[in-house]
Amino acid sequence: MTEDNTTQTTAPTKNPRRKRNLVLWIAGPALVLIVGAYFYVTSGRFVSTDNAYVQADQVNVASQVPGRVVEVLVHENQAVKKGDVLFKIDAQPLEIAVARNEAQLDSVHSLLDAARAGFHSAQATVKSADEALRVNEAQYQRMKELRARGLVAEKDVDDAANNYANARGTRDSDVASVAKAEGFLGGLPTTPDEKLAAYKLAQVQLAQAKLDLEHATVRAPMDGTIGKQNLQPGDFLAVGQAAMPLIATQSMWVNANFKETELTNVVIDQAATVEVDTYPGKKWKAHVASISPASGAEFSILPPQNATGNWVKIVQRIPVRLAIDDQDNGPILRAGMSAIVEIDTGRQNSIIGRIEGHYDTAKPARVAESLK
Repeated sequence: MTEDNTTQTTAPTKNPRRKRNLVLWIAGPALVLIVGAYFYVTSGRFVSTDNAYVQADQVNVASQVPGRVVEVLVHENQAVKKGDVLFKIDAQPLEIAVARNEAQLDSVHSLLDAARAGFHSAQATVKSADEALRVNEAQYQRMKELRARGLVAEKDVDDAANNYANARGTRDSDVASVAKAEGFLGGLPTTPDEKLAAYKLAQVQLAQAKLDLEHATVRAPMDGTIGKQNLQPGDFLAVGQAAMPLIATQSMWVNANFKETELTNVVIDQAATVEVDTYPGKKWKAHVASISPASGAEFSILPPQNATGNWVKIVQRIPVRLAIDDQDNGPILRAGMSAIVEIDTGRQNSIIGRIEGHYDTAKPARVAESLK
């Protein structure tokens, strides 16, 4: 009885252990297969790189007129708005230039008025010369008739001919004077000053002088932050000489340098995330704005010459520009910060997809829209 009881008590205790072992033998491999399948399916969907940096538009503010700096109204790292005065250049020489050109414009106006008066005077002189020519021509013809009848001496005929020639020369000279005055006045004495070349030239010179005077006050071309600058009153600036950098902090993007082998399925408008080393754990939403037409090496001063010497194949980097969709959502981003970028290509790494070569080109746009 004791042996039978022992057998009856130990038999039930072995059944649960066998069940647990059976579950582990089945569930363990199944879990491994599921995890492996997940990583296989998603392994080709996301591409990432830590070779990425925050970028921003940068303007080197320069003077458009030469001169001595008399006042600097901003300091390093100061935020400015578009139109804010950054510094001023000595305006006195430019004010003198404006006054000189204003006087020149008045002088041209007076000269044109004098030309109109001269034109009318020349016209009156031509009328008088026409009458004198008519009288001298008639006198010459009369003397020739009298000479033919022997009533006057040959000298009287010569004198009449000489007077006729002088009158004709005077009349031609007066006609030329009228033509000269007419040409100076643009063909018509009634032409307004504003349509005459001399007056237009004087106006343009005055406008340029006023523009130079306006450029003596240098303003911010956009919203941003002043970078490193050492401009001081008394410094002399030439035309185009950089005075201070201005960083546009409201329109930043990320420049990510992906390996060429990682861009197989990357297209414009795909959704992405950006994480900056300065703020661990904080991610910004972004999307692919553009892809460079060439590798970074192609834009270098000395591009590679692969047709010469010993050749070694090196995987190239292609710059990809990512627009940040929620820049204002979080800490302040600064140009030059290191970043980590991950792009969602929307590609499923499935066997059927590999066989069919299927890729949903509309999916990246839908993903980007869903993240907004």
